[in-house]
Amino acid sequence: MLLSAEAIRNQLDYSAWASRRILAAASELSPEELNRDFQTADKSVLNTLAHVFAADRVWLGRLQGNPPSVFITDEDRNLAALQKQWPELHEQWKKWAASLTDEQVEKVVSYKDLKGNTWENPLWQGVFQVVNHGTHHRGQVAGFIRTMGHKPPPLDLIAFYRGL
Repeated sequence: MLLSAEAIRNQLDYSAWASRRILAAASELSPEELNRDFQTADKSVLNTLAHVFAADRVWLGRLQGNPPSVFITDEDRNLAALQKQWPELHEQWKKWAASLTDEQVEKVVSYKDLKGNTWENPLWQGVFQVVNHGTHHRGQVAGFIRTMGHKPPPLDLIAFYRGL
């Protein structure tokens, strides 16, 4: 697949935008609502957001060649920590992507998953994994927020493009 570096940067900008929006919506919830168990893999709004943040961090490390040794920490499951660290992580992604060239987007990256298995994928697939994974889980969180009687923010890609 032929993709431009600009398309990659655009997708990363969307993912950061959507994560900021859903994190802001989560910040309006009570501690009980943040931790309500929805019987999903990550259980709650807070744990689901922490999961997305941790995956964003792991994938940046993989693409830079220095992945973290652990997926998620106890600190990641803290709303105040997410509010501080996630925007910083988005800035790291932005800086990393700023110098990407169209040729680098197609470059095959070798990395190990958290189980120690070695994989190889074009760089663009790793970035699309980050965006798609985040979209999936942000959608879950939006559903949780709606179930609790609140209105989640628009997170659709077209809303990003329209500047909503």
